[in-house]
Amino acid sequence: MKKVAVFLAEGFEEIEALTPVDLCRRADIDTIMVSVTENKKVTGTHGISIMADMLLVEVDFDSLDMLILPGGMPGTTNLENSTLLMQKLDAFYEAEKYISAICAAPSILGHRGYLKNRNACAFPGFEEDLVGANVSMNQVEVSGPIITSRGMGAAIDFGLAILEKLCGSEKAEEMAKAILYL
Repeated sequence: MKKVAVFLAEGFEEIEALTPVDLCRRADIDTIMVSVTENKKVTGTHGISIMADMLLVEVDFDSLDMLILPGGMPGTTNLENSTLLMQKLDAFYEAEKYISAICAAPSILGHRGYLKNRNACAFPGFEEDLVGANVSMNQVEVSGPIITSRGMGAAIDFGLAILEKLCGSEKAEEMAKAILYL
């Protein structure tokens, strides 16, 4: 079974975090929500609090197939300020394992040099942070092991791209039909 982690920092964008969680769990992907704070309760940018499944220090990164970074502000900044998360992200990138980021969070990938010569997208105003990328205005970009997306309105497309990468296009299409997206 595939396994992914969605990382939550104070000020995360709720729909961008929970849509991939929902779609992955519907597709039988083992999906954990991880708090990068010292508490499992994390509050999003619109005041919605979520109970994470575990804390960052508890995660077995070797068991994960993909890291998922939701956007939102100051959530994105708070994710990037997590030294441990950035170390684990670097290890995933170096191992060419899957990394996904939506909204403002692709800026983290740009700052770390992961997007050089890759197609990538982000929330409007964050294009300059996609250092070295071929910036697009598409809702989602899949470039090798990296998936980027523009924002909340693209959350379902983002989640389905994750499913396609991990489970294949047939499973992603099946899930799209199941949620009446097609």
